[in-house]
Amino acid sequence: MSTPKEIGTVITLIKKEVKRFENPIVTEIGEKTRNPYQVLISCLLSLRTRDSTTAKASMCLFSLAKTPQKMVNLSTKQIEKAIYPVGFYRVKAKRIKAISQTLLEDYRGKVPDSLEELLKLKGVGRKTANIVIVYGFHKEGMPIDIHCHRIPNRIGWIDTKTPEKTETALRELLPKKYWHDFNDTFVTFGQNICKPVRPLCSKCPVSRYCRYYKEVYSK
Repeated sequence: MSTPKEIGTVITLIKKEVKRFENPIVTEIGEKTRNPYQVLISCLLSLRTRDSTTAKASMCLFSLAKTPQKMVNLSTKQIEKAIYPVGFYRVKAKRIKAISQTLLEDYRGKVPDSLEELLKLKGVGRKTANIVIVYGFHKEGMPIDIHCHRIPNRIGWIDTKTPEKTETALRELLPKKYWHDFNDTFVTFGQNICKPVRPLCSKCPVSRYCRYYKEVYSK
């Protein structure tokens, strides 16, 4: 089991390594806009979609509407055209319009800043809700996508089967000072170094701390 000091060392080394790569697009939108609504919508667009496609779709859509008030005035067809070719763009267009309407009716046009309320929005799961909390409101949260689930398990910090259980385990394991940057750091690391298939272990700065590396390369 890794010690708190070792975990801190690993996170520091990974953060240093990923500085040469681009941040995930939702992180960039959060940093540039400081707008919870745009973070929420861009996160919905990003699901099962490449960052480059999400970036273009977000820019196009936000050129038409940056608020729930303006979004509901667009037709579903207009939203579809703006966000194409993101994955499931027709489903996402309907969802974006529906969520925007719910925000107007139930939240006075504001994105709620609690995990519990965000999860009430149809189509918003824990990862998306946590991303809005962290990058939209700059509050404590733990967004877990497939990279954030895979890498801590691969290193050997935890032994979990689902992202939901990984979130629970990491909330208990990691000091809160690491929470804010955890998602974008580990997503970027997972996209470029610790890949799902054929991870670049020879280029990994934390291989000496990694259970996977020791098991594979000690044989």
